[in-house]
Amino acid sequence: MLQPLDKSTASPLFQRRLLHHNEIEKLNINDSRPNSISSNMSLLQNGVCARCGEGFKMKDQIVNSHDQTWHPECFVCAQCFQSFPGGIFYEFEGRKYCEHDFHVLFAPCCQKCGEFIIGRVIKALNNSWHPDCFRCQLCNGPLADTGFMKNAGRALCRECHAHEKARGLGKYVCHKCHAIIEEGHIKFKEEAYHPYHFNCKTCGSELTADAREKNGELYCLRCFDKMGIPICGACRRPIEERVVNALGKYWHVEHFVCAKCEKPFLGTRYYEKKNLAYCENHYHQLFGNICFVCNNIVAGDVFTAFNKAWCVNHFACSVCDRKMSQKTKFFEFDMKPVCKSCYEKFPGELKRRLKKNYDAQSKK
Repeated sequence: MLQPLDKSTASPLFQRRLLHHNEIEKLNINDSRPNSISSNMSLLQNGVCARCGEGFKMKDQIVNSHDQTWHPECFVCAQCFQSFPGGIFYEFEGRKYCEHDFHVLFAPCCQKCGEFIIGRVIKALNNSWHPDCFRCQLCNGPLADTGFMKNAGRALCRECHAHEKARGLGKYVCHKCHAIIEEGHIKFKEEAYHPYHFNCKTCGSELTADAREKNGELYCLRCFDKMGIPICGACRRPIEERVVNALGKYWHVEHFVCAKCEKPFLGTRYYEKKNLAYCENHYHQLFGNICFVCNNIVAGDVFTAFNKAWCVNHFACSVCDRKMSQKTKFFEFDMKPVCKSCYEKFPGELKRRLKKNYDAQSKK
């Protein structure tokens, strides 16, 4: 008859194995969390520390992670050799790092805020960005999920990129479809549009670049002209404020300008010649008399001689500079006036040559 073994009947070998079995059952060997620290008795017999290569004693604690074991003092950051705060570590290429050193060594820094990027990284323009930091550099709109356009080294949204491109080409961007307006545009409420986005308020026809705005509504040119609004003779656009009526036409105040210098008259006097308007200065330069001495316009009486003109106060002898009047007798020398006194002082031979030249020109 078989009898159950107990301490009194069991052999010393059986008693040692029974004690060892009871001690293993007391340990939490089912805890499989990656970073947990336990006293795994099955590892005490066969396991060695992954860092120092030594075995474990009966009372040692063991760190078990990803099928490797460590002494607690050996389970440290590969960079700073300190234990992991809160048991949190990051693994890269088989080496474990604390959170701080992992960020310093491997986590990218945001180009805008300078902070480490944890999680989603936006790679653009040879830099890294937080999704919320990656924004249009003109309108500050988010770009992480909408995409961006590169413009002069900047990340721009599609709308801002279109505006910048159009500005570089000297063109407008349609405020409705955000496309570059290649040909004619219309201005409506201070914004540029393709004309075909609108229809005439009166006749309903599709508008062209000749469309006009009045009281917040758009009209084709034919319907607009029927409304009796004067059209500027320069820009061919309606005049809704001050009107200048000159040369048989209507003008915007700023568009009624000198035909030569293109400066607006702004209510000052103008001079008309061949249906063109000129300021006083350019009218006299083009069609009036310029003093031979001072090179200014002769505003009052003028002396003319030798195809030249003089102001009254500037008509003088070219030798002695004595002022002469219309009654003063003078002679021509080198196409300049000379008074009688100075002429009499000329050598006889010179006077004969001057007289000979004068007689020859008179016969012609």
